Amino acid sequence: MALFPKKQKKFSTSIVNPKKSLPEIIEQLRKSKDFKQSEAINEQTNTSFQVLFISTLIDDEIIQKDLMPYLLYGQFQTLKDLKYLIPSRDCIITSETDEIEQKLLTGCIMIRLKSNDDTVALLPATAEVGREVSPSEVEFTVGGPKESFVESIEKNLNLIRKRLPIKELVIEEVIVGTLTKTRVAIIYIDGLTNMEDINTVKERIENINFDQIQDSSYLEEMIADNKNSPFPQLLNSERPLKVISSLAEGKVAVVMDGSPFAIMGPSSVMSFFSSAEDYLMNWGVASFIRILRIIGVMASVFATPMYVAILTYHPEIIPKDLMASIVSSRKHVPFPPFVEALFLEITIELLREAGARLPTKVGQTIGIVGGIVLGTASVEASLTSNVLLILVSIAALASFTTPVYKIGTTIRLIRFPFLLFAQLLGFLGIVINVCIILAHLIQLKSLGRPYLEPIYPPRLTDLKDSFVRFPFYKGQMRPGYLQSKKPVRFQTNKENQNKDIDE
Repeated sequence: MALFPKKQKKFSTSIVNPKKSLPEIIEQLRKSKDFKQSEAINEQTNTSFQVLFISTLIDDEIIQKDLMPYLLYGQFQTLKDLKYLIPSRDCIITSETDEIEQKLLTGCIMIRLKSNDDTVALLPATAEVGREVSPSEVEFTVGGPKESFVESIEKNLNLIRKRLPIKELVIEEVIVGTLTKTRVAIIYIDGLTNMEDINTVKERIENINFDQIQDSSYLEEMIADNKNSPFPQLLNSERPLKVISSLAEGKVAVVMDGSPFAIMGPSSVMSFFSSAEDYLMNWGVASFIRILRIIGVMASVFATPMYVAILTYHPEIIPKDLMASIVSSRKHVPFPPFVEALFLEITIELLREAGARLPTKVGQTIGIVGGIVLGTASVEASLTSNVLLILVSIAALASFTTPVYKIGTTIRLIRFPFLLFAQLLGFLGIVINVCIILAHLIQLKSLGRPYLEPIYPPRLTDLKDSFVRFPFYKGQMRPGYLQSKKPVRFQTNKENQNKDIDE
């Protein structure tokens, strides 16, 4: 099944079945136990009417307090009278079967005057089921706002609107998924975001041809430029603060009903090493921590491959004192360095995966106890050396320094090709693998924008918020690769700079 057919411009909201009539829709819904249909009579005008709804989607309190008193005791004879009788601005009168079906399945009550009448009134009475706004669990920060997105698209849009109260903020909605009928909101700032990026996102989402869209990760994969790349090409976050910052830079954000994560793009590789907390502390401290993250990622990727390459092909570069320690730690190990390193790396990944799948308290216990027990037992059993155990532990810890989870999983993955190349060709193999990854990153794009920016193509102005974070007063320009309609953030007042309070 093709995800992006060339000729299909818009997503069809109906399933493969042909368009049905209203009696056929009602007959199909009657097969479900939660579909309710009843008849009542208005006491004022003696008008009989039918009430149809799906009970599992409806809030009973809304029906009993806000709708039925008007339907039973208010004066109405036609459906148009309901618009003025019931205090609901979302009352819809229609005969379109597609709209009727969609509204019934999203929590509306259908009012029908006659059993053979195809024109009905639809009144919203959706039950709000879901968790309330809570502190962020994945992107935890010590300072700053704690609230995070939830699974309700209305609540998520409220969090964004509340922090960005401008009329230029545009929210467009698209329905995707032939079965799930998932609501997707495309968010951007009109007059600031590049129209090419907006049209790219809209076209790719509208052309999705898939039956179920359960999470924003589905969308992220389907609208990515290169679906086979292990590197995430769109930034995702559960923090409204991060989404607001991306919109202010000129990016496009996508929020989906049922998902607590928003996706943003275009994104560069350096944005995956930037944390929301970097902007909540002194720029010098933030820059140091960001550099530390990058060093940690490099150590996570190269620690064990360098160990394998040096012991297999280049032992002469090891100092004599250190060589004695390594030889003594490996003299009883029967495996070559590659097998030894591969065994420990796979063990670490198994512990990490088991800790993530188990309940929180059990997972923490398994991770800590399992790591200590297995590490100690493997060294005592002469299956691995204690030097390699230290290196693998450092690499595992360093992989957790990435603030975005998805780039962390990518770092974990690419360690294994480096291990293989180090075993085959030593340092030359590591260099070849680095060249392959760099070539891939150079040609990789995010919504048509260069992924490796500002490294390639080089843009000196964008370096102010990449490897390091410059002070806020130095960030007058928005990222150049976004080609924003308003590239200047603010105008600096040079006359008032560097003046003491008594001048």
